[in-house]
Amino acid sequence: MFRTLVEDIKCVFERDPAARSILEVVLCYPGFHAILFHRIAHFFYNKRLFLPARIISQLSRALTGIEIHPGARIGKGFFIDHGMGVVIGETTEIGDNVTLYQGVTLGGTGKEKGKRHPTIGNNVVIGAGAKVLGSIEIGDNTKIGAGAVVIKPVPPNCTVVGVPGRVVIKDGNRVDEVDLNHGDLPDPIADYLSELERRIKRLEEKLSRDATRY
Repeated sequence: MFRTLVEDIKCVFERDPAARSILEVVLCYPGFHAILFHRIAHFFYNKRLFLPARIISQLSRALTGIEIHPGARIGKGFFIDHGMGVVIGETTEIGDNVTLYQGVTLGGTGKEKGKRHPTIGNNVVIGAGAKVLGSIEIGDNTKIGAGAVVIKPVPPNCTVVGVPGRVVIKDGNRVDEVDLNHGDLPDPIADYLSELERRIKRLEEKLSRDATRY
């Protein structure tokens, strides 16, 4: 667990240009505090000491604003930026080098038993306010845009935006490092509205010409 925590600290410096020192990360980063508490709670959960595990997770929630169920399985290099309002359900599985922004929910869609939360691959970035719901798989190297609602599986190497989430980029090229520029992701709804506006303008110009002619 110590080696995993070292990776968790290291990834903060790789993905947050505001990080200045290890001491600052340890003392001032709620995302790091949340994952530290989770590693401890998950240890108790695996020992079937469910009540101590839940008490630790609830303490973490109160201190950080980040709710991670102790049953969730999280890989190394996990980074939560800011983190307020992040919720991660019990049967969630998260791979290595995953980044979440504030307001992300990795949740279920009902009261079913068993695996009911998503499985997130490696090198995935999930933008602010995005919701990934149900027992679905998100492939490696995928980016999910801010505010997206994903309820269907996503193949690897994709970019997903919108409500419901739609794959807008799938180039098959492997992403070698985490790309945090989720603010630059395409917006198909805005593109559609822009095209609609252009067509209306052309129709108005045509109607104006026809009215002048007659």
